[in-house]
Amino acid sequence: MTKKVKQGKKPQPKGRGGESVRILIPRARLQRRITEMAREIRKDFPDEPLHLVGVLKGAVFFLTDIGKQIPGDVSFDFIAVASYGLGTHSSGQVRLTRDLDSSIEGKTVIVVEDILDTGMTLQYLLRVFEQRKPKRIRVAVLLDKPERRIAAVHADYVGFTIPNEFVVGFGLDYAERYRNMPDVGVLSLGSQGAKASKT
Repeated sequence: MTKKVKQGKKPQPKGRGGESVRILIPRARLQRRITEMAREIRKDFPDEPLHLVGVLKGAVFFLTDIGKQIPGDVSFDFIAVASYGLGTHSSGQVRLTRDLDSSIEGKTVIVVEDILDTGMTLQYLLRVFEQRKPKRIRVAVLLDKPERRIAAVHADYVGFTIPNEFVVGFGLDYAERYRNMPDVGVLSLGSQGAKASKT
């Protein structure tokens, strides 16, 4: 069952340029939900080898943690796409920057994403993967931001449904920073006096 997130803890100390992060989902809650998601996935495919494909760079922590919690035969691969620049705004276009190392033909593939936002990245990836003839494709996302959806895509496994705020931590970044935070938090840009938002 997807968990909804409404509010977080008090802001953390300000960083570069007056930026601050308010904790939205603490690490313990993340880990509990990831364990539940791993059980859901294995329950749906009790005897099948699973091929987890992590979308770089944001899904690295999520892929690592969920992969450790899924028992049985599990393999990993990675793919990378570009859609965001150094700021908080999307270019609106998606391009492949790193392809898979091995074929997914005939495999049960679980696409592992950090966040489902507009859906443009996921729509692109599913189109690419479907051309490669996997046995089946499922999608697992740690965070879902349905208010931002443009493309008609959905995830089969969702960790948390979150409000339309710019989040960082646990793999998610702002200009390549904050990925190493163990929690998920909402970033405020002090110098601009407003919260960042992906558009």
